Amino acid sequence: MSDPVPTPQSVTGAPEADESYSVLAALKSPRRLKTEVLAGLVVALALIPEAIAFSIIAGVDPRIGLFASFTMAVSIAFLGGRPAMISAATGAIALVIAPVAREYGMDYFIATVILAGIFQVALGLLGVAKLMRFIPRSVMVGFVNALAILIFLSQLPHLQGVPWMVYPLVAVGIAIMVLMPRWTKIVPAPLVAIVLLTAATVTAAINVPTVGDEGELPDSLPSLFFPDVPLNLETLQIIAPFALAMALVGILESLLTAKLVDDVTDTHSNKTREAWGQGAANVITGFFGGMGGCAMIGQTMINVKASGARTRISTFLAGVFLLILVVGLGDVVAIIPMAALVAVMIMVAIGTFDWHSVQLGTLKRMPKSETAVMLATVVVTVATHNLAYGVIVGVLVAMVLFARRVAHFTTVTRLDASDTDDQRVYAVEGELFFASSNDLVYQFDYAGDPRNIVIDMRNAHVWDASTVATLDAIRTKYEAKGKTVTIVGANPDTTERLDRLGGKLGAGH
Repeated sequence: MSDPVPTPQSVTGAPEADESYSVLAALKSPRRLKTEVLAGLVVALALIPEAIAFSIIAGVDPRIGLFASFTMAVSIAFLGGRPAMISAATGAIALVIAPVAREYGMDYFIATVILAGIFQVALGLLGVAKLMRFIPRSVMVGFVNALAILIFLSQLPHLQGVPWMVYPLVAVGIAIMVLMPRWTKIVPAPLVAIVLLTAATVTAAINVPTVGDEGELPDSLPSLFFPDVPLNLETLQIIAPFALAMALVGILESLLTAKLVDDVTDTHSNKTREAWGQGAANVITGFFGGMGGCAMIGQTMINVKASGARTRISTFLAGVFLLILVVGLGDVVAIIPMAALVAVMIMVAIGTFDWHSVQLGTLKRMPKSETAVMLATVVVTVATHNLAYGVIVGVLVAMVLFARRVAHFTTVTRLDASDTDDQRVYAVEGELFFASSNDLVYQFDYAGDPRNIVIDMRNAHVWDASTVATLDAIRTKYEAKGKTVTIVGANPDTTERLDRLGGKLGAGH
């Protein structure tokens, strides 16, 4: 399916109304509404085993994960800033807060989820989403590739120690999703694969693992839950570190996923709204006894890329269908073979991976530092199974390599042409900051230069106090030998910084 026309941007950077993403327009169009409904159904089916698995990781009842996926999806459909993105219980969140359930019990676990949501709302309103601009493209590519690898690796347990019939079923499912779009896109290929493989296993009485084998499905609706914990400083000391970690991981994954969907759909989304919306959804989820969550890359790609959904309708219906399926149609859902869902997720992994980034031609053209950042992001993410760690390491590696590269962009040239024998002119060029100015002090001949030194900075810019301190050190070294230093040609910003800080940074610089 072709991507829609890019959303026109207003002067403020916010997306203008676009009927491709309008809920009202989708409701008026039977064809588009069908796409949204079927996409929501496919996502709901894919959410069930994931939610159960993440509940096991967190050490809580599977129903806690399923209820979380329902409330997160429904809430974020109204509160989020990225239409068509799916939020539910996730593995990263489960890993972060699992120790709370294990060591302190369910009440503290839910209290942690609620506090994490409050932290996310606060961070969102404080503008944390704006920090996304500091994440380089190479980190984003590494994020996407690591996600694809993790999605694929998460399916391997379902392919080990299983009846041999699982393998041909997975192969048939993949074949359906590869070949069917060439004939028709009326119905999402993943849904067709799930229905046909389920029908085949039931009709032929094929004994393979099913969704029902993953865990007990709930038989009632979620209800309000108020954690029974003391409202005191001791409780806060227990849950606050886990809640803050959950808040940061959830926001990071959600904003990165939102940016990925922006790229896939060629549109812009409101990241600030997405940040506080995730927090509000987690608060709601906590008060319904759910384990919390954030954006899910795999299910989002099923919704947006595989099924073609573009509006909040699919997100809302994913949550509604999930509840209907596990509560009202639990017996039917339980017989779906895991092989069908494994096939869907393998195709999602293949579609998510940025194959162009690892082609030989791309690697030859790409600067080695960019490739190193991408690989660092992928390796750390896959090794830790935590996307947040991978992105943080990727950004840090990018910062170090950037600083190292820029450090060599500063040059000092000695100009011999002088009107008098007692003057030496040095021309400094480049952007001067802590990384590039550290070696500046060694570029001057303090003993051999004449009495008057001129530092021409018309092609340089001073960015920080470290550089001012370096220039002070140069002046001090010359003055110790009875020589004078004059700085000329500095631009207004550099002049202001030199006048404000020069000579005032102390001897400890």
